[in-house]
Amino acid sequence: MANPIPFIPKSTDPQLELQHRVAVAPLEHSEAILAGYDLLEEAHRQGILDALQGAMGARDVIAGTVANYAAQPESVNAMRNMLALAKLLGAIDPEPLSRFSKEVYSAFETHKQEEKPPTLWQLLMRLRHADTRRGLSLLMAMLSGMGRANRGQS
Repeated sequence: MANPIPFIPKSTDPQLELQHRVAVAPLEHSEAILAGYDLLEEAHRQGILDALQGAMGARDVIAGTVANYAAQPESVNAMRNMLALAKLLGAIDPEPLSRFSKEVYSAFETHKQEEKPPTLWQLLMRLRHADTRRGLSLLMAMLSGMGRANRGQS
């Protein structure tokens, strides 16, 4: 039968390992270290380090002020509104919105070229176009939704 080979792990000193890694780091990461020094120098020149130092010194005051403002009903409503708006914007397909923005820009350019405002008859004639009726239908659906959402309030 085979004899087991005794395993004796090497004992390593964590401090020596760290010293070795620190000694080798400038050679292995010299470009990154120089880029870090450049970034640190630019932050110092721009006053960012002084601002950060001041913010760290006043962290209790800043945290207290932020907590006071965040606890106010207006702040809570603003955060809820921002979340609802983000959800609404996330639900919109970007392609039709992109086409819509191009059409609106084109319409504004055309409108700027008109010297006189259109007559009532010209406005009524524009209602004959299917795209105009489609847009009015969308606006009316949005107004209807706003009315339904606002029904319980007043």
